[in-house]
Amino acid sequence: MPISVGDTLPEATFFRMTGDGPEQVSSADIFKGKKVAAFAVPGAYTPTCHLKHMPGFLAHTNEFKEKGVDEIVCIAVNDPFVLQAWEKETDATGRVTILGDSDASFTKTIGMDFDAAAVGLGVRSKRYAMIVDDGRVSVLNVEDVPSEAEASSAETLLKAL
Repeated sequence: MPISVGDTLPEATFFRMTGDGPEQVSSADIFKGKKVAAFAVPGAYTPTCHLKHMPGFLAHTNEFKEKGVDEIVCIAVNDPFVLQAWEKETDATGRVTILGDSDASFTKTIGMDFDAAAVGLGVRSKRYAMIVDDGRVSVLNVEDVPSEAEASSAETLLKAL
């Protein structure tokens, strides 16, 4: 059953790149005691993710901060090396924390996975955005179609704050 508003995020391990290589980070490290705007993409560099979804969050970073958001997080079912390259190319460093759910374990646990094997991607995350207050989901917007980024856009999420 998919996660919903009011649910607490499960414990999970993500990967992010550091100067020393890939580093594990727990969901508690990311979400506990903070207000986080989190969004998930089916994949780095995929057209909607790269050209629309990520740019929207980058463009509105200051507005999220003004509304009390401590951190903006992007979750993708990609390895940390790909995500590091995507972070550099999109100039997200210091504005959006990009986390790899390489094996889709978090994505599957919260019921946001789908099979994109028909287009060569394998298991991926649905496109969604949420506000997480101290580990609990307070807003959740999920796209019905992976190639759309309206319900899960930065602008839509900002309106919910």
